[in-house]
Amino acid sequence: MASISAKDVKELRDRTGAGMMECKSALSETNGDMEAAIDLLRAKGAAKAAKRAGKEASEGVVGSYIHMGGKIGVLVEVNCETDFVAKTDAFQGLVRDLAMHIAAANPAAVRSEDLSEDVVARERTVYEEQLRESGKPEKIWDQIITGKMNKFFAENTLMGQPFVKNPDQTIEELITEVSAGTGEKIEVARFARFEIGE
Repeated sequence: MASISAKDVKELRDRTGAGMMECKSALSETNGDMEAAIDLLRAKGAAKAAKRAGKEASEGVVGSYIHMGGKIGVLVEVNCETDFVAKTDAFQGLVRDLAMHIAAANPAAVRSEDLSEDVVARERTVYEEQLRESGKPEKIWDQIITGKMNKFFAENTLMGQPFVKNPDQTIEELITEVSAGTGEKIEVARFARFEIGE
């Protein structure tokens, strides 16, 4: 069994935001392997975050971002469970990243269920018309339309979009990662994006 130094525990805590005892336990479980301990804490944190999904997130902040010499501006409300977490660097950094992402990617809504029924119906109608023109058999239309709608939701909703700073990760995955690190439920309540001339 590897001996776990206070320095290692502190480094793991700095890198993950997890509690001291959790860090010590993770290092013990992984025989002092820092990277394995990080993976272990992330896995446990993601599980905890999923359990906390039913909790009320009534604290948080409204973040802002101004881009392109004042041509684009964003306000975003991000909620968490406690004022303590709202003041952490990890949470504040997430809010900044989300506001910057919204400025760059211009999502239409936070989640697919937030899109208006008219927008969703119009998109579905366009896909049906495309399939009618393509001559593909009608029995496979539902499957194709479902796939196209899922792609539409991923491209046009904040939670489904790939994060502009790390396209291998969706915004939803980014929020889950920060939520796992803080041990609290984090959610985007709403946002507003303003662009000169729009």
